[in-house]
Order: sequence, then C-alpha cells, then structure tokens
Amino acid sequence: MNKHLKHWLIGLLIVAGIICIGIGSAGYYFYNMAVARGKKTFINNSSAIKKSDPLYREKNWYQGTKKLVWHETSATKHLKLVANYVPADKTTHKTIVIAHGFGGSSDKMGEYAGLFHELGYNVLLPDDRGAGKSQGNYIGYGWPDRLDYLNWIKQVIRRNGSQSQIVMFGTSMGGATTMMVSGEKTPKQVKGFIEDCGYTSVYDEIKYQAKSMYNLPEYPLVPVVSGINYLKNGYTFKQASALKQVAKNHKPMLFIHGTHDTFVPTRMVYPLYKADKGPKRLLLVSGAQHAKSYAHAPALYRSTVKAFLDRYFK
Repeated sequence: MNKHLKHWLIGLLIVAGIICIGIGSAGYYFYNMAVARGKKTFINNSSAIKKSDPLYREKNWYQGTKKLVWHETSATKHLKLVANYVPADKTTHKTIVIAHGFGGSSDKMGEYAGLFHELGYNVLLPDDRGAGKSQGNYIGYGWPDRLDYLNWIKQVIRRNGSQSQIVMFGTSMGGATTMMVSGEKTPKQVKGFIEDCGYTSVYDEIKYQAKSMYNLPEYPLVPVVSGINYLKNGYTFKQASALKQVAKNHKPMLFIHGTHDTFVPTRMVYPLYKADKGPKRLLLVSGAQHAKSYAHAPALYRSTVKAFLDRYFK
C-alpha cells in the first residue's frame, strides 16, 4: 500500500473514531438529560402554591386531604410503585386514574384530583416508575408505564368491585401515557380516556425538543439516544407511539390542547385526533400554553370534562 495512502487511511480512522466517541458521549449526556431519573433544570420543581393561582383551591385541597397509599409492581423490571388514592365523599364505583407529566409526580396533579373529586369521583394518582415515591432509574415516557397503568386499573377493579367504571386521564407525558394505554386491551370497566396535550410519539417529541431547546438536528443525536434507551430499557423511541396506539382505540376519548403550546406543539393533536377510532371530541383552548388549559380557562375545561364524563359514565 502506498505509504501516503496508508497514513491518510489511519488518519481517517482516527478522525472517525473521535467523531464516534463524541457522538456517543453526546448521546449519553442527552440520555441523562431526557431519560435518566433526576431533577430536570428546565422543569419547575416548586411545590409552593400561590393564592393568585386560579386553581389554588383544588391544589390546596389535595395537599391537605387524607390520602390512602396503594402499592403495585411494575409490569417489567419488578419495581415497587406507589400511588395516592382519595375516595369520593359519597361512595361510588366511578374512579378516575390520573397520569402525571414529565419530571412530575402525583403531587403535581392536585388541581386535577380536586376537579374530579368535586365532580364526585374516586381518584387514583400513581407515581410512574422513576418518579415520586416509585422505584426506577429512568423515565418511561408512557411506554413501559402503559402496562403499569393496566395493573393499577385492575387493582381498582379488585378493590372497588366488578361494577367499577373507570376513566383514565393525563396531561403532557401523562396524556401520551393515556393514549398508549388506550391501544391495549383494557378491561370492560374502562369507559373512556381524557388526554391533555400529549405527544404523537416519544421520538417526535424528543426530536422536537432537541431542535427547540438546543437547536440540534435530528441526526445523529436522536437515533443514538433512542439506541441507548433500547439497550438500557428495552424499547426505541419510535416504538413508543401514542399515534399508533390511538389508532387501535375504540373507546371514547376527549382530546384537549392549548393553542399556544410550544412544548408539545399544538399541531401534534390533529393526527392523534384523526387516528382515533372511537367516539371522540377535541377541545382547543385558545391562548393556553403547555399543560395550562385548565388554569387558562377553568370554567370551559370543567364543563367540557363534566359533559364528557356524564355522557359515558352511566
């Protein structure tokens, strides 16, 4: 081999190796930012409630109310999961299962627990794997969690009886989780779903956030992080598709999204709504930012949710 060509090839391999190491290092960095358990600097972790908050009453009620603690085992990895349960003031078989958002926990869903409790429902608020009091070292973005929520739903039926009627609700990642559950075979006691500002797929959302937050292109970073997630947690970001799951759903679903959402962009709700095969309704809350539809328009939000529940809860 020509001596100069040999040196050129060696140099090329060294450069390629450095690039691969750099991409791998960047992949692990963003895996830790996006997937690994821990506080996220771009998420508001404060638990303080301001009296100026339009949902102060609901949040304050949830902080102060007595909660029963339920336990469950995750569908994979055998993790210990924890949930808060608040029975309705008047005995009922009707229960809302509430899924929290990214970087959150059941403690961050007090306004929704308050809403459904005021409407007369039992409420169950699990901490996802990797969140709150539950075990786990990664955020599942709703995909492994969908199977955990099936376990929680079955526990509601065991505890409250075969006459149970259940609706699942979630916001943001919890909205995506709700849609992911809808594509599974759910017990007959599950009467419908309410999703608020969920994403089409984990891949779509992380691709969007890479560009929005860091001005980074899709390739090669997102596939690399997805690959790391597959090796660590057993699924790719493209597998984790709410869009494909709602296409298998035939139960009623209420879709909610704010028109000023720039975290899970509003445009994502349209293909989701179109793909869903069951009875459905779409509420677009004008001017609402991400996961702020209830706070932005409390009366509209409450009346729309109540009308949906009244129609499908008999």
